[in-house]
Amino acid sequence: MIVVGGEALIDLVPAVGPPGALLPRPGGGPYNTARALGRLGAETAFCSRVSTDGFGESLLAGLRAAGVDVSLVQRGPEPTTLAVPSLAPDGSASYGFYVEGTADRLFTLPPALPQGVRALALGTCSLVLEPGASAYEALLRRESRRGLLTLLDPNIRPALIADPAGYRARFTDRLLPHTGVLKLSEEDAAWLGGRVGDWLAAGPSAVVLTRGAAGLTVWTREGAEHSAAARPVAVADTIGAGDTVNAALLHRLAADPGAPVDWQDVLAYAAHAAALTCTRPGAEPPYAAELSG
Repeated sequence: MIVVGGEALIDLVPAVGPPGALLPRPGGGPYNTARALGRLGAETAFCSRVSTDGFGESLLAGLRAAGVDVSLVQRGPEPTTLAVPSLAPDGSASYGFYVEGTADRLFTLPPALPQGVRALALGTCSLVLEPGASAYEALLRRESRRGLLTLLDPNIRPALIADPAGYRARFTDRLLPHTGVLKLSEEDAAWLGGRVGDWLAAGPSAVVLTRGAAGLTVWTREGAEHSAAARPVAVADTIGAGDTVNAALLHRLAADPGAPVDWQDVLAYAAHAAALTCTRPGAEPPYAAELSG
């Protein structure tokens, strides 16, 4: 099983039609990653705190529909976090958030994960918003110490980070030493201001960089570098594309954590999955059957 921890929220996506119209869509980087894993056929569980409001119920329904185990989900009466993406002409998205007093940021450290868990993925708002951020950090440290494959996707949302210097220090000193695979975008890398060599030295065995239309590149601790081209598609938007990359990476890497990694194959698979997500409005990752052949 792969466990994905972090926020589940509602994206208010611009609708085609009247100016200013918004449509609610399930979202949140970790939530999208969990759904994508489920659609790819991976045994997956979601670990978070989700509201008991109507949005929260719809978020859980989306996980169940993708075959994701929700037994690790905590519930609370607080409202669901809302995100309002703004789309650029090329389909890329930036976000504004409504997060005060919302359910997902009140996540608490759960008991030890089941013995059958092979991997843990964390990222996005859950690494920033307290008190949940400290609980997710403790989860990462605890599970990495018992040998789980861990993937971290910072998925930086600058509007949520009140103390950039403090976040960067936490990322380098407290998160990276317990991270097996660091996946980040060019925008994340620019905001963090670090270098691949420094990140690898801090802990990860591999750093995967997504570069939009230029594809993906991985650097490993052993000094290897591999790249895969992006698949050309008609882009509806890029919402959920990076989360789909997370899922594709985990799906391949967690199948046999001790085996040598064919990074060229893994990256090509991730690029294909992300391209399909980009052809659809909102975060709608592909199913396994769509990636065959």
